[in-house]
Amino acid sequence: MSLDEATERRATLSPAKQALLDRLMRDGVASDAPAAATIRPRGQPGPAPLSGAQQRLWFLHQMAPSSGAYNIPLIRRLRGVLDVDALERAMAEVVRRHEALRTVFVLRGAAPVQEVAPPPARVIRLQDLSSIPAGEAREAEVRARVADEAHAPFDLAAGPVFRAVLLRLADDDHVLSITLHHIVADGWSTGVLYRELAALYGAFTRGEPSPLPELPIQYADYAVWHRARLAGPQRARQVEYWRARLAGAPVLLDLPTDRPRPPVQGSAGAAHPLRIPRDLYDRLCAVARAEGATPFMALAAAWGALLHRWSGQDDVCVGTPLAGRTHALTEPLIGFFVNTLVLRLDLSGDPPFRELLRRVRDTTVGAYAHQEVPFHQLVDELKVERSLSHPPVFQAMISLQNASGADPELPGLRAEPVGMETRTAEGYLLLYMEEDAQGLNAFLQYPTDLWDAETIARVSGRLLTLMSAAAASPELRVSRLPLLGAAERERLLREWNRTERPHPAVRTMHGAFEAQARRTPDAVALEADDATLTYGELEARANRLAHHLRARGVGPGTLVALCLERGARMVEALLAVLKAGGAYLPLDPAYPPDRLAYMLADSGTRVLVTQSAPPDGLPLDGIRTVALDRDAQAIAAASTETLSEAAPAIPCSLFPIPCSPGDLAYVIYTSGSTGRPKGVMVRHGAVAGFLQAMARAPGLAPGDVLLAVTTLSFDIAVLELMLPLAVGARVRVASREAAADPVRLRGLLAGVTAMQATPSTWRMLLDSGWTPPRALSVLCGGEALPRELAERLMAGGAPLWNLYGPTETTIWSAALRVEPGAGPVPVGGPIDNTQLHVLDGALHPAPVGVFGELYIGGEGLARGYLRRPALTAERFVPDPCSPVPGARLYRTGDRVRRLRDGTLEISGRLDTQVKLRGFRIELGEVEGALRDHPAVRQAAAAVREDVPGDQRLVAYVVPAEGADAPTAAALRTFLGGRLPEHMLPTTLVLLDALPLTPNGKI
Repeated sequence: MSLDEATERRATLSPAKQALLDRLMRDGVASDAPAAATIRPRGQPGPAPLSGAQQRLWFLHQMAPSSGAYNIPLIRRLRGVLDVDALERAMAEVVRRHEALRTVFVLRGAAPVQEVAPPPARVIRLQDLSSIPAGEAREAEVRARVADEAHAPFDLAAGPVFRAVLLRLADDDHVLSITLHHIVADGWSTGVLYRELAALYGAFTRGEPSPLPELPIQYADYAVWHRARLAGPQRARQVEYWRARLAGAPVLLDLPTDRPRPPVQGSAGAAHPLRIPRDLYDRLCAVARAEGATPFMALAAAWGALLHRWSGQDDVCVGTPLAGRTHALTEPLIGFFVNTLVLRLDLSGDPPFRELLRRVRDTTVGAYAHQEVPFHQLVDELKVERSLSHPPVFQAMISLQNASGADPELPGLRAEPVGMETRTAEGYLLLYMEEDAQGLNAFLQYPTDLWDAETIARVSGRLLTLMSAAAASPELRVSRLPLLGAAERERLLREWNRTERPHPAVRTMHGAFEAQARRTPDAVALEADDATLTYGELEARANRLAHHLRARGVGPGTLVALCLERGARMVEALLAVLKAGGAYLPLDPAYPPDRLAYMLADSGTRVLVTQSAPPDGLPLDGIRTVALDRDAQAIAAASTETLSEAAPAIPCSLFPIPCSPGDLAYVIYTSGSTGRPKGVMVRHGAVAGFLQAMARAPGLAPGDVLLAVTTLSFDIAVLELMLPLAVGARVRVASREAAADPVRLRGLLAGVTAMQATPSTWRMLLDSGWTPPRALSVLCGGEALPRELAERLMAGGAPLWNLYGPTETTIWSAALRVEPGAGPVPVGGPIDNTQLHVLDGALHPAPVGVFGELYIGGEGLARGYLRRPALTAERFVPDPCSPVPGARLYRTGDRVRRLRDGTLEISGRLDTQVKLRGFRIELGEVEGALRDHPAVRQAAAAVREDVPGDQRLVAYVVPAEGADAPTAAALRTFLGGRLPEHMLPTTLVLLDALPLTPNGKI
């Protein structure tokens, strides 16, 4: 292009694009133009060095010489009468003209070099398939042979590095398949090859000589020139740009995958086709023009927005190939010129799409201005962290090939491109787009090590949905751009949450037990060390104590603390409180006095039920104490009738109004992030609905026996105690000592048909040599269920249920019958009258496979936190998915994603909460207790799992300045007076300072 032509073409650009061009010129792309004229033929024949790009591919080939991941296919179906000899001559002339096609790569000393071989005698192999009858069988054979050719490996040292095969199907039907190794070609090269082949074929069929001029240089000449060019200051300037640009960039784009990343990623891949319609592409181009950007920049912004929404990362690195032919003499060459640039996209602050496009525009212009250093050399220069499990710097790419016009015609033939099955990927998720008259013909190429075809098909649909919204409303913030089509949205919000069932007839926590006691008074209800009771006996005992409590002021709205050891008296007291109209607050006698005192004071409890004397250290001023042993005579004298049926021997105002579903049933304190536990208020209706759901699945019937092993301070004890009593089954209560001793626990399991426990308890039993019998229903919850533990629990044929739910949504919100298999054990669908939603930061439904936060709605939601209105408002939020006014959702803080079948995969927390042995632990509460020690300046807590399945709480402590460093034993004793046993660190480590991340966080 002459200077006058360039000036005229520049004048046609918009002011914004002229400014972009000026910046490119100023930043150095054109400033080195005089040096471009120095490309000269090498002069001396013989070995030549590899270009920087070739060095990388040569190295990759040595790592996987049998891979076809770097093959480039060019396939055309030729319909019409073909002159095979003319085609052979034409192909041979192309090979003669371009030394790259005759190059081999051999070691000379310690370094590889490229050597040019003489032209071969023949370049096209003929294969005759005409004996196969026309039809699907022949077409299938064509597809198979074309795919085999395209993916077969090359021997770079022996050569040749290209293949040409002509499949004869009939006299007027052929398929030409040309395959080149990427080390000698790129996408541009295939266009050069086909145009030359067409021109030569046309000339030779007419009996004319070659119309093509000799090439002034060869690829090896360019390689020598480019290496010399990068030996100067230009390289240092460009490297410094990239050093600053990529400082602190994420090592990995953490996209959710269908399978864990393998330690060494393979090259197997596939591609999913998609089409971006012309009208959508034109609208995106219009948005780009308005911002002085190119169509590629708009597409890259959309791709970056999708990757951000998919991964949850604000800092996204995307690779893009660049032709790399900055010199006019390289344009007619076949060779490997393409370089890969890194576009580091900034999505912080949830920008509008229009603003994101501006950011992408500036990023792309800067990258184009510093494109000359080969990518792999940059990786070496910048000492980028390497891993065999993923490519360095970026793991997603985007490529746009602009319209280059129709293929040149071959005289007498109709040439049609032939698609083929993709079998490889280079470790990247690649969005490839090529412009044609109908818009963009595109595909997503992906590693099959990581994703299934169904997942990528969904991603393709989401990309089109996002692009359409961005083109229509570029002012929308990225978080507001929709990803879901109507069908998927309906499935997420409605189909997988259709759990509506009629409410139980009795909607109080204890009502089903009372009804069962009337039906089967002589059936055994409860077994414990201190008593075995029938339904009638347990009902009578609970009624006596309820009357006793009513006489001492317990009524609707009264919160009663229960501080009792596990046994029949504990169950009797629980039922009595509920029958009296009150709500119970469990206080575990094993908890430290300081924690029990805090819970009493914080809850405002005015009645305490104990076995004999209250634990030492409790603040009992203003609290009325009922001691079951001390008050046994008075309790025994009380009526055995249910309170609502009893004759009014005392003023009627003291008799309870019948409990309603909205009345409080219990308050359970859970660990708090502020350093203090918080009380969760649970309603009668929530518990009654939960029990009805659990009676259906996992299910319990009158002939069953359930072994209860959980402390009353852990809400799953409600299922263990109340579900058997609600359905006419039997509950066997294990003492605290027996529940912690696998030998004693195994003895109690004789005749038991169901047991609920945490994975830690089940592992303890299995490790003692016990195997669940087929007749035992194994209920597991409270923490993540590892797959290996699940397989051990199912080894004897026992049914295994994985249960999930936070205290704030009434015990369990999801249940799943686990099947043998591999991979993480998922969480099942919601139980009756419960909804599970995976939402993103903008409270939009997260698509299948995309991680978000789990929100739970429905009948099981607690009232909130006792005396914590601000915290209640923060965690119990308005339900954006429900048409019902006032509906709420509970924010669990669990990071989850939907799987294809609607089940859930949990992947840790979005905060510092952990689950250990089934107990919820806020690490901040442990750290706060440690910092209360006068000799501690800083503290940090974490859960470690150095041995699979053995999670331990570890605390790290920095002593206060000027103080003697506390011993681990002293700290453990100090914590023992403030925290329950399950929150005590197993290991305490003293440090001089806590390690900090680059942004100053612990």
